[in-house]
Amino acid sequence: MNDLAPLLTPEGRALLDQVRDTDPADELAVATRLRREHPAELVSAALGQARLRQRAVAKFGAEDAARMFFTPHGVEQSTRASVAAYRAARMKDLGVTSVADLCCGIGGDALALARAGIRVLAVDRDPLTAAAARANAEALGLTDLIEVREADVTEVDTAGYDAVFVDPARRGGRGRIFDPEAYSPPLSWAVRAALQAPHAALKIAPGIPHEAVPAEAEAEWISDGGDVKEAVLWFGTDAPGTVRATLLPGPYTLPGRGLPDPAVRPVGRYLYEPDGAVIRAHLVAEVAEEVDGGLLDPTIAYVTSDELRETPYASAYEITDRLPFNVKKLKALLREREVGVLTVKKRGSAVEPEELRRKVLPKPHGTHAVTVFLTRVAGAPTMLLGRPA
Repeated sequence: MNDLAPLLTPEGRALLDQVRDTDPADELAVATRLRREHPAELVSAALGQARLRQRAVAKFGAEDAARMFFTPHGVEQSTRASVAAYRAARMKDLGVTSVADLCCGIGGDALALARAGIRVLAVDRDPLTAAAARANAEALGLTDLIEVREADVTEVDTAGYDAVFVDPARRGGRGRIFDPEAYSPPLSWAVRAALQAPHAALKIAPGIPHEAVPAEAEAEWISDGGDVKEAVLWFGTDAPGTVRATLLPGPYTLPGRGLPDPAVRPVGRYLYEPDGAVIRAHLVAEVAEEVDGGLLDPTIAYVTSDELRETPYASAYEITDRLPFNVKKLKALLREREVGVLTVKKRGSAVEPEELRRKVLPKPHGTHAVTVFLTRVAGAPTMLLGRPA
C-alpha cells in the first residue's frame, strides 16, 4: 500500500502547506481543527510528514526538506546532502554519465547524482520507499534524469550503466548491523556487482575492519563538520588498494602514504586531535608528520608537538598543565583559575566526561574556559589542560 498517495493529491499538498511549521506542542489542537474539514487519516498523515520534514532539515536543508517526502526509516538512513553531493562530484570526475543506484531509499543519493548531471536508475524493493523516491524526484524537478524502479536489486541488470552505487541496509530488527555479510544485500554481493561495472561506489559503515576491504577497492572515510558519516569503497579508480580521509566542508582529502606508526614522545606544547575520518582511515601517522609530532601513547590517537602548524586534518590545542589523574586536584585547579566553561575530551579513559564535569564544576561561576583531555601518557592515566590554539 502506498501511504503517500493521499498526500500527493491537491488536497493533500494543500494540507501539507498548512501544517508545514506546526509546533509539536500544538499538534493536537491543529489536528482537531483540521479534522472538521479533512479526513482524519489525511490530517494524521500530513502532520506525520511535517514532523519528518522538520527532522530532515539537518540532512537536506530547509528548502529541499520542505518539498520532499519521507518515511521514518528514510530520514534516519538517508545520506546527508553535502556528503551525497561530494560523492556525486567524484563520480562526475571519473567520467560517469549514468549510475544504477541500488537500495536507493528515499532517493537522497539519486537526487545528488542527478543534480550533478548524471542519469540515474534508482532501485528499491520497498513499495513505500520507492514511492517516496519517485515523489522526491518530481518535487525537485529531476524526473528527466531519475527513473525509479520498485524491484529486488539482486535481479536488476546494470550492464548499460557507467557505474553502480550500492547503499545496503545496515540496520535490522535489533538495531545496527556490524557484520558486513549481514548487510542487506551482503557486502560480498555488492562487491561482485561493483566488479562487473566500469566504476562503482559502495557505502558502508565507517567501523568496517580494514582487512575486510577488497584489494580491488580504494577505501575512503568521510566526515562532515567533524562527524564521521561513512566509508566508501571505490572501484574503477586509479588507486586501488589505497586509503584516504576526506573532510567536509572543503573538501580536504588526506591520502595514505603507508607511513609507519609515529614514535611516542613526551608531551609537547601542543596537542593535535585528528579528525575522526583520519583515525578511521588509520592516517594518524600522516598528520603527525605534517605537524612534526609524535604520539602521547602508542595506543591512542592524540598527537603532540612543540610546533603549531595549520592543518585541516586535526584540531590544535595549546597545553598549559599536565596532571596525573586526580579529581580533587583538578577541581581545586579549576576553582583557582576561575573556570566557568569546561570541555572534557577523552581517549583511553573509562571516565565519562559528563560525570567528571559534574564532580569538578558543579556550579560554574568563573569566566574562563578550559579543555581537559583524559588520556594516557606512556601508559599512565593523565589529565592535560589546554585551550584551542
